[in-house]
Amino acid sequence: MSQTFSRRFVVGGAAAATLLPFVPAAPAIAQTAPVRLRMVLNWRYQGPQSWFFLAQDNGYLRQAGIEIDIDQGNGSGAAVGAVGSGTYDMGFGDINALIALAGRKAGPDPTTPIGIYMMFNRPPFTIAVKADGPIKEPKDLEGKNIGGPANDGALQLFPAFARLTRIDASKVTITNMAPNLREQMLQRGQVDGAFGFVNTIRFSAKAAGIDPDKQFRFINYGDHGMDLYSNCLIVSRKLVNERPDALRAIVAAFDRGVVDTLKDYDAAVASVAKREPLINRAVEKERLIATLQDEMGHPEIARFGYGAPDPERLARSIGIVREANALPRQPGPEEIFTDAFLPAPDARLRKIL
Repeated sequence: MSQTFSRRFVVGGAAAATLLPFVPAAPAIAQTAPVRLRMVLNWRYQGPQSWFFLAQDNGYLRQAGIEIDIDQGNGSGAAVGAVGSGTYDMGFGDINALIALAGRKAGPDPTTPIGIYMMFNRPPFTIAVKADGPIKEPKDLEGKNIGGPANDGALQLFPAFARLTRIDASKVTITNMAPNLREQMLQRGQVDGAFGFVNTIRFSAKAAGIDPDKQFRFINYGDHGMDLYSNCLIVSRKLVNERPDALRAIVAAFDRGVVDTLKDYDAAVASVAKREPLINRAVEKERLIATLQDEMGHPEIARFGYGAPDPERLARSIGIVREANALPRQPGPEEIFTDAFLPAPDARLRKIL
């Protein structure tokens, strides 16, 4: 499959693997009034979203003449649909849901969103089961009841996971549940397993007084052939066409938010607590650090820089999603992601932890 990413995308791999002390600010947009946009997150306000809030609180967006209303979400897959429908201008959503959306259309479609800033470059998708239960490998899921929020990314990818691991999906019962009930229902035996992001389940369990390392076992998609990307900043094509200057400034601001998060985890969690005062700060700090390590620390960052996927790996992941979901069409990488709004290669983060 041919890639049509820009030359800047490819040459980024030549820079040394160092953590930059800062990311240069984008120039302010020439205008009389701020650009006002709406963004939806993948989930509730939690530690692994702190960089968005730090970009607001530290004035990086305001300095660029941008104001963004950031709403809580109902799942990483739902964020893609919300942007595609025009309800939101941008979202923090699952790139695999975007691949599936594009692959079900006859060809490139101007209503299909596009990714511009790849943030979760390891697959976090999992099915949590009880550690002392009978489910030890994917095939053991047959005949069982697995629960998850309707828009959860792992649930939406389950048909693909089942196809790859030769699970008869017709023998698996799916139960939808509210996100705040997932860990408790699994612990009580009301479901046999639960779909989710591994660190979302692990740390939500901790917040509920459950020890996930002793009481849960995790069947991770990435351990069974699904080497996928995950959450990405996804935007509407309308925004790409009409406000490319705003998108460059937004990515630069969020990049600075990531750097600030890496410098001070406590300040990062405090920014989340300003939006959701009832969070458990200690748990959210743990969740944040685990996410940085497990979902954002892929070795390819040293080659391409943070936010820029490996074009060959992205092409392979599109193929995995297409084959596993039996999509009628395989979209090209250029339909799914563009690097046009990323910082220049020599201004990109080369290391997360």
